[in-house]
Amino acid sequence: MTTKAYGAHAADKPLEPMDIERRTPGPHDVQIDIAYCGVCHSDLHTVRSEWGGTRYPCVPGHEIVGHVSAVGSEVTGFKVGDTVGVGCMVDSCQHCASCAEGLEQYCENGMTGTYNGRTTDAPGHTLGGYSQRIVVSDKFVLKVRHPEDQLAAVAPLLCAGITTYSPLRHWNVGPGKKVGVVGIGGLGHMGVKLARAMGAQVVAFTTSDSKRQAALELGAHEVVVSRNEEEMKAHAGSFDMILNTVAASHSLDAYTALLKRDGALVLVGVPEHAHPSPNVGNLIFKRRAITGSMIGGIAETQEMLDFCADKGIVADIEMIPMQKIEEAYARMLKSDVKYRFVIDSATLAG
Repeated sequence: MTTKAYGAHAADKPLEPMDIERRTPGPHDVQIDIAYCGVCHSDLHTVRSEWGGTRYPCVPGHEIVGHVSAVGSEVTGFKVGDTVGVGCMVDSCQHCASCAEGLEQYCENGMTGTYNGRTTDAPGHTLGGYSQRIVVSDKFVLKVRHPEDQLAAVAPLLCAGITTYSPLRHWNVGPGKKVGVVGIGGLGHMGVKLARAMGAQVVAFTTSDSKRQAALELGAHEVVVSRNEEEMKAHAGSFDMILNTVAASHSLDAYTALLKRDGALVLVGVPEHAHPSPNVGNLIFKRRAITGSMIGGIAETQEMLDFCADKGIVADIEMIPMQKIEEAYARMLKSDVKYRFVIDSATLAG
C-alpha cells in the first residue's frame, strides 16, 4: 500500500513529503495507523549520514504510537483498534543466544532497526515512523495501556524511556540505592523520573544552574552543578550507579570518583569524538566500572511501558506538525526543547 511520509533523498537534502510503499500484512504482521512519532537525536544523525551508512530515501522515526488497523491471519495478541507502540527495532534473527534470552537489541546477527535496516521490502531498507502507517511483525509490537490523551507523551518512551529504564533495571536500582543522572535532556529527564519511581535516591547532574529547579520538578532529590568542585566533592564515593546520558566528549573521571566500591558509571550517549582516556586508578582501587547500555529487548520494553502506565509516567514533550521537522532539528541541536519533540502524524494528511 502507498502511504504518505517525510524523508530525505540525500544527506544534504532537507526532509520533504514523499509517498512510500508498505507491504500488505502477512500472517504474522500488524498494520498500525501512526498517531504520534517522537523525534530522537538518532533521527538527525541518520538522515544526515553523520554516522555513515545511511540508505536513501531515509524516513526516520522509531518512537511510534498508534492504533492497529489490520492484523495477519496468525496474529493472536493484537486486534484492530488496539493501542500499540513500536520502538527502535522491527526484527532480529530470533535464534542467536541473545535473542533466545530476550535481548534482541544485542542480536549477534544484527537486529533490524525501525529505519535504515536491511529488509526484503522495497526499497531494500526499513522506513520509519515519520509516516502515516507502518507494518511490523507481531513479535516487535508493544501494548500501550496509557489513556488516549497521554499517547503523544508516551511515544518517547519507546526510545528515551527504554534506553534509561534498561540500565536502571540491569543495575538493580531501587530503594536504598543512590543514583546519579548526568544530563537533563531527552534521555536524562526520563532517567530522573524512572529512577525516582523505582524508589532510589536520585541526584541530577547538570552544567547549568538554570536547570536546577527543572530537575527537582522532574523528581530529583538533589541537583549538583558539575562545574562546582565543592558540590561534586560532597558526593565523593557515595553512588551505587551513575547514568551518564551526555552524548558529547567529556572527562569521565569526575564521575568515577563519585562511585562507591563496585559502583558503575553507565554510558548511554555516543559522542561524536571519543571521551578522554579515564584515570585507571579511579577504577582499580575501588573495583569501579565504566560500562555502557542501549535499549532493552521486547519483553523489557513491554515491562517498561507497563511500569510507566502504572506509575503515570510519560515524557515531557512539545508537539509539532510534520512540516516543522527541520525547524525542530535546528532547535534540538541547540538543546532548545523540554525535553522531546513529538510529531502529530495527522498533519501528514495536510
